[in-house]
Amino acid sequence: MSASAPAVQVDGLVMRYADKVAVDELSLVVDRQTITAVLGPNGAGKTTTLETCEGYRKPQRGTVRVLGLDPVRDRADLLPRIGVMLQGGGAWSGVRAMEMLRHVARLHAEPLDTDLLAERLGLGDCGKTPYRRLSGGQQQRLGLAMAVVGRPEIVFVDEPTAGMDPAARRTTWALLQELRDAGVTVVLTTHYMDEAEQLADQIHIIDHGRLIASGSPLELTRGGTAATIRLVVTRPFPPGSPDLLQRSLGDPTEVTQLDERSLLVTGPADGSTLAKVSRWCEDNDVLPESLTLGQRNLEDVFLQLTGRELAP
Repeated sequence: MSASAPAVQVDGLVMRYADKVAVDELSLVVDRQTITAVLGPNGAGKTTTLETCEGYRKPQRGTVRVLGLDPVRDRADLLPRIGVMLQGGGAWSGVRAMEMLRHVARLHAEPLDTDLLAERLGLGDCGKTPYRRLSGGQQQRLGLAMAVVGRPEIVFVDEPTAGMDPAARRTTWALLQELRDAGVTVVLTTHYMDEAEQLADQIHIIDHGRLIASGSPLELTRGGTAATIRLVVTRPFPPGSPDLLQRSLGDPTEVTQLDERSLLVTGPADGSTLAKVSRWCEDNDVLPESLTLGQRNLEDVFLQLTGRELAP
């Protein structure tokens, strides 16, 4: 397989659990030497997709290739070239943190220096602490260290900064960016929109087992509608409010209800549109709590596409 081929290529993947379709004819590509975020609401199929890429599940239909190899059939050849950070940690309950990291390092031909890696990720103070006694953030940092210590060509990281304090999050972001700059492909899932916007070169959004949007953070947030109006009201909207406001504003404006007390207006959102929204509120006895004009962010895009928040 040519080195210019994608790091990950998924074509027509289908995965079912009993009568439930978890992944439905999903196709996506991860380019080499990028940080790619796979986002989706709970139950969207992203974890099943990544577990299939990691070789833990066999595709029921479709094909998956990682570094040009079949993750199941070519597992022995692929394992030394990938790193996997599991959200559950992957360490034994009673093992000390540095013992676990050194054990994983010995499984690889040319591992990173474990002491330097531990220092970089702030594990020095807890190196002798049993895994079960580590904080959630410390367990995450150890999991990341275990995933990258073998110098992988591609690393899959699941919720890399869950439970971390802000300083540890920034350190983890910097390490992932350095890995990308050194030629490693990083595939991550996250429930933090700011993390995806800060880190990702490419974002794939999955819902109900299907790919519904792909692009860079800039492409997804700018995509033809550069501004938004967010309307938050003091009490739940009357029934049919999104459609009524949509008709009042006309095309090409789009109105999305985010929850019972907030709406998002996207399109040529400017001062004139702001005035129309304000007038609609007055005409329909809707009392605004806030009415803000600004740039559309990734969270706005996600809510528009899925109708759901990206929540743990």
